[in-house]
Amino acid sequence: MKRIRIANLLASDHPMDDIDVMGWVRTRRDAKGFSFIELNDGSCLKNIQIIAADNLPEYEKIRSCGTGSALAVHGNLVASPAKGQRWEIQATAVHVLGQAPDTYPLQKKRHSDEYLRTIAHLRPRTNKYGAMFRIRSETALVIHRFFQERGFRYVHTPIITGSDCEGAGEMFRITTRTPMAADAEPGQEFFGREAYLTVSGQLSAEMLALALGDVYTFGPTFRAENSNTRRHASEFWMIEPEMAFADLSDNMELGESLVVHLIRHVLDACPDDIALFANYVDKELMQRLERIVAAPFTRITYTEAIDLLQRSGQSFDYPPTWGIDLQTEHERFLTEMHVQGPVIVTDYPKTIKPFYMRVNNDEKTVAAMDILVPGIGEIVGGSQREERLEILENRMRELGMNIDAYWWYLDSRRFGSVPHCGFGMGFERVLMLLTGVTNIRDVIPFPRTPGNIEF
Repeated sequence: MKRIRIANLLASDHPMDDIDVMGWVRTRRDAKGFSFIELNDGSCLKNIQIIAADNLPEYEKIRSCGTGSALAVHGNLVASPAKGQRWEIQATAVHVLGQAPDTYPLQKKRHSDEYLRTIAHLRPRTNKYGAMFRIRSETALVIHRFFQERGFRYVHTPIITGSDCEGAGEMFRITTRTPMAADAEPGQEFFGREAYLTVSGQLSAEMLALALGDVYTFGPTFRAENSNTRRHASEFWMIEPEMAFADLSDNMELGESLVVHLIRHVLDACPDDIALFANYVDKELMQRLERIVAAPFTRITYTEAIDLLQRSGQSFDYPPTWGIDLQTEHERFLTEMHVQGPVIVTDYPKTIKPFYMRVNNDEKTVAAMDILVPGIGEIVGGSQREERLEILENRMRELGMNIDAYWWYLDSRRFGSVPHCGFGMGFERVLMLLTGVTNIRDVIPFPRTPGNIEF
């Protein structure tokens, strides 16, 4: 039995006989001689109506199937006389694959996000989260296409690492729990030294860019930050391109192009799913997305941004002063009130940025750039990398880093160093931008946050 997906049936331009469809019951109502079943198989937001007559062999069992039950239906796709739907299926056979009892947790049409997080294993069956994870799938696919069409090579960087890319020290340490480890001497490490889960694939991606030219990595990253804000998770996905023979201007152009391309593609490829979020989650979503793609992004320096914030007359929880990192409230003022669109901020103070960013001629700032968008704040963070060996070593010493531990990274500056750049884009923040969802926990199938690892 080869099933046809409901999305394909609903898109059909002609009736079809002897088809098989499978899915889960969203609703069922009974009339004299018939049951009307709304069936959904996850392939799209819309359901298809099944007309099951009372002369079917398993009719009484069908009538006992509530929301969440799984059915296999054989029948004919015919034009529907009902308003709002083009097709329905006249069933010739219905088999109950799995019955859901009255205790099925998704009986209601609407549940709070807080409640659904407690049943993360079931929430993809709701309209909202089914739409979210279809959008997530489509967005991941188009990210790969975007880079592949531009000649980038997809590379895989280690998840287990001995290096701290960001220098913040908020990393998950890896330990072993095996019979072999039980006999190990105290302090003996599986890898011969301390190992961690990566916070970024950047340093490794740089090595590959300095061999292959343009590369990108797209995978999970981890941060042991004890934060319960709406924007932070302990496990998240990052898109990280690195380009050889490129500078900060090239970096900004690529980042802006990627943001615009993703929005345009998802609006075109997922109209029903996006419409759900525009109608029920964020009424300003479509207007905001259309505004982002309508014009080139505004570009200002960090110094100009601080000056704008200081002259704005706004009261901020964190008063803007030169030398501090921009806070979410600052980013949102710049994007939502001052520019009313995306902003690229460049040339941050080197004291608030990592060691690998290229020092500018003023020796106070680095060739960094952040792309800020309305509703989210920072969505892309990157820089031109410091390709000059002596300056890079001096920066590492200033920060008290163990240079010997980064011998392999410094080799890339010893042997044929070239100007290069790259950035990181948080995949979950992209999804928050595309859907208007304000909590990162609701764009990840099984979120990992402090105190939460049940699923």
